[in-house]
Amino acid sequence: MSDSENQTSVVVYSTPWCAFCKTEKQWLESIGVKFISRDIEEDKGAKEELLAKLDGEFRGVPTTDIGGEMIIGFDRPKLQAALEKNNLLQK
Repeated sequence: MSDSENQTSVVVYSTPWCAFCKTEKQWLESIGVKFISRDIEEDKGAKEELLAKLDGEFRGVPTTDIGGEMIIGFDRPKLQAALEKNNLLQK
């Protein structure tokens, strides 16, 4: 299998205290999806990046960016659909 750096990236914006963030990341790992985890409390740049993607309107964590589609909360059906649309699920 080739290096997947050129594929659509999945970025999960989260906080250390967020139970749904932990659950979502465990779920992504369990289905074989590689993702970047960005802690918006520890990393000011991550928070600024998230706010820029949401037009300055923070609505909660986890917020997941899948190919430019922003999904607020651990909304498994929406996450699944975005992953399928971007061919990120293991066959």
